[in-house]
Amino acid sequence: MLRFAPVNQVHVKMLSRRLLRIKAVKALYAHFKSESDSISASEKNLTQAIDKTYDLYHQMLWFIVDVARYAEKRLDIARNKKLPTYEDLNPNTKFVDNAVIAQIANSDRLVAYLERKALGWSQYPELIKSLYDSMSASDYYKEYMASEEHTYNQDRKFVEDFYLNTVEDNEALEAAVEEQSILWADDVDFALVMVNRTIGMCRKSQNDLPLLPQFKNDDDQAFVKELFRKAILNYDEYLSYIEKFTQNWEVERIAYMDNIIMVVAISELVNFPSIPVKVTLDEYIDIAKFYSTRNSSVFVNGVLDKAIAVLKEEGKISKSGRGLL
Repeated sequence: MLRFAPVNQVHVKMLSRRLLRIKAVKALYAHFKSESDSISASEKNLTQAIDKTYDLYHQMLWFIVDVARYAEKRLDIARNKKLPTYEDLNPNTKFVDNAVIAQIANSDRLVAYLERKALGWSQYPELIKSLYDSMSASDYYKEYMASEEHTYNQDRKFVEDFYLNTVEDNEALEAAVEEQSILWADDVDFALVMVNRTIGMCRKSQNDLPLLPQFKNDDDQAFVKELFRKAILNYDEYLSYIEKFTQNWEVERIAYMDNIIMVVAISELVNFPSIPVKVTLDEYIDIAKFYSTRNSSVFVNGVLDKAIAVLKEEGKISKSGRGLL
């Protein structure tokens, strides 16, 4: 089974065009590897993969709530010991009283979404414990708990630090995520960026959590569907442009994923006149860096440059709009 590499440092406010392009590439790869004849079934799988990323965003938001509740249970156990210490009876409750965590826990929209999709971390108590242990041993936690100041901004900064320093690159989390859904294998980074964007938007005066929409607008949703469908329907034609410039390469030396990436890139170049050529080229070169072989980005760049020149000569790439001509 192909194992895709994660994409780091992705700037996104909702499911970004970068993520949608990656989903289209993966879906096309899966379609041909499965030797499926059903385009509709593959489109359904694409939609499901996109929906699952949005699910993961909601589920990751809940992480800090479960960790705080675990901490609160620890405090209750300490208070109820037969011989509690002064510290047991008078604990530092700054973390469990964090206003931003309370805002997340009390979000009607988030709770309703999680309940509707049956999402949560209740089946992973050891993961919650390990995150708590890692957090409580961190410098950012010790500084936060030791500070006599307790403001909303400080609470928000702490939650951001939790996701950036304790949750990110956590191997136990990645294993739990993959166990829950194979469709989440590469989505943790994207979900975390969305989580931190949401936390950064939190304000004390808000009645509910500022959850991000799944798509920026209807155009994004239509974009990924058309990108994928055009790539499938015109696969042989688009591949022929790639093959013109790879005739001297041994077939086994060309990664199958490279061809898939370039076909989707050509699909975008030909079918979306409002997207600049440079934007498309840069996007798929970056995707090749993470989702194919070590030298794929250079190879993809070179082949696409030549294919673009031919497609322009044939009038198949025509850009319209300010700054695109």
